[in-house]
Amino acid sequence: MAEAERIIGTPDTPEAAGTEPEQEQTARPRGKRRIAVLFTVAAFAYALDLVSKMIVVARLEHHEPIEIIGDWLKLEAIRNAGAAFGFGEAFTVIFTVIAAAVIVVIARLARKLHSLPWAIALGLLLGGALGNLTDRLFRSPGVFEGAVVDFIAPKHFAVFNLADSAIVCGGILIVLLSFKGLDPDGTVHKD
Repeated sequence: MAEAERIIGTPDTPEAAGTEPEQEQTARPRGKRRIAVLFTVAAFAYALDLVSKMIVVARLEHHEPIEIIGDWLKLEAIRNAGAAFGFGEAFTVIFTVIAAAVIVVIARLARKLHSLPWAIALGLLLGGALGNLTDRLFRSPGVFEGAVVDFIAPKHFAVFNLADSAIVCGGILIVLLSFKGLDPDGTVHKD
């Protein structure tokens, strides 16, 4: 976890962030608001994913796919024990552990968060990771081996769900923020 903090550049002290100790006191409420944004975005992404999967399981599983845009975009319920494109179906336990680790790292980094864009990005990652982790823990065939419910099926692409979408959007936002030099603590660096 220390490696993750090093990679995304969260300082341990206010001096490392380039702020004076007296500035830290005024910045702390802003940081708490960013944490609230992170958890609000995560809760929204998680709830949307959970509700969508409940609807898909109740209404679409064991039924014909629903065409949204001809055969270019369908809603089709599948269970995926692996990662994207169905890779690694034998490693469901590993994907479960990775999702849990991502959640722990984000929770640890949240206390040093002072950037609104990073709060949104990490919230998307957290909500998506929680959504897929819930499937892996509570869906059949059993705990740590559950298959994720996927249902968005573009033509010639992997079938995915809203948790996957949140993870990808959060990841893209993190890459863009990194290229701009914006760190989670709100500092901007030029490399």
